[in-house]
Amino acid sequence: MKKLLNVAFVAALVLSTTAAFAAKDPMVGGAAMYPTRNIVQNAVNSKDHTTLVAAVKAAGLVQTLESPGPFTVFAPTNEAFAKLPAGTVQTLLKPENKAKLTAILEYHVVPGRITTKDLKRMIRKGHGEAMLKTVQGDELTFKMMHGHYYVIDAKGDKAMITIANVYQSNGIIQVINTVLLP
Repeated sequence: MKKLLNVAFVAALVLSTTAAFAAKDPMVGGAAMYPTRNIVQNAVNSKDHTTLVAAVKAAGLVQTLESPGPFTVFAPTNEAFAKLPAGTVQTLLKPENKAKLTAILEYHVVPGRITTKDLKRMIRKGHGEAMLKTVQGDELTFKMMHGHYYVIDAKGDKAMITIANVYQSNGIIQVINTVLLP
């Protein structure tokens, strides 16, 4: 009987551990995001981030986002890019606009691994808002409203974090629903 209880305990432990690891591999754009892969390796598998991946390639940032980092990427979905005025994405992807595209993409990246738990702590410490400097050099503002985390750009536009804490080998992806503009 004691052996049976030990086997049952071990089985329960294995199942709970497996469930805990499965929770860390969320689905983004129909693809599992694996914490053993880097930001680019995971993003290319998300059908919701094809525009972002194309922009990262056009800006020449693939190698940077494959490096050890760590980085926190606030990753706009295809729907977020579709909210921009007609023709904006096509214009930004042209070689002559590489510097502007690079600045916009780097505005979506913060050095370090910033989880929503970290954001919550920083927002509380900042009495309702937190500021983080981007790789591009400007700051983003973070607030929590109605139980959701928001990123606010220099123009005052708000992006909501729709999928939080997608762990990568070299950082974290926070999926957002609006493109941020410096």
